[in-house]
Amino acid sequence: MTTRFDLQDALFGAFLVVVAALVFYATRTLSFGSPADMGPGFMPRVLAGIALAFGLFFAARGFSRGGEPIDPPRLRPFVAVLGAIAAFALLGVKAGLAVAAVATVLVAAAGSDETRPVEVVLFAIALAAASVLLFVKALALPIPAWPW
Repeated sequence: MTTRFDLQDALFGAFLVVVAALVFYATRTLSFGSPADMGPGFMPRVLAGIALAFGLFFAARGFSRGGEPIDPPRLRPFVAVLGAIAAFALLGVKAGLAVAAVATVLVAAAGSDETRPVEVVLFAIALAAASVLLFVKALALPIPAWPW
């Protein structure tokens, strides 16, 4: 049985491990807390731990066996996700959560060739409504729901 070194999987795994290590290093002075009383370092470290686990998995898979490598990165989905994050960050406070959520979904959907406009609009409206109900109404966070 011959094994094939999968460079893409190994590099992707190494990338995730490096990102997780950087997050652990950057949050080293923040208190962790507990699930009941989360400190400022709780969520970044939990997410870094998850990224570390995925990174180790992909690195091990890349070094141990062949198989289907991950697809090479494409620019359009990458730019769409970054644009969606930017849209939410820029619109969240000024335009309100509902508008920011709709814009985020619409911009992110532009990154795929398989999106259907009607489904995207319906999902954007449903997500905006759920976000407003959860964060503004149920949790009473000081986030404007609407631009007015």
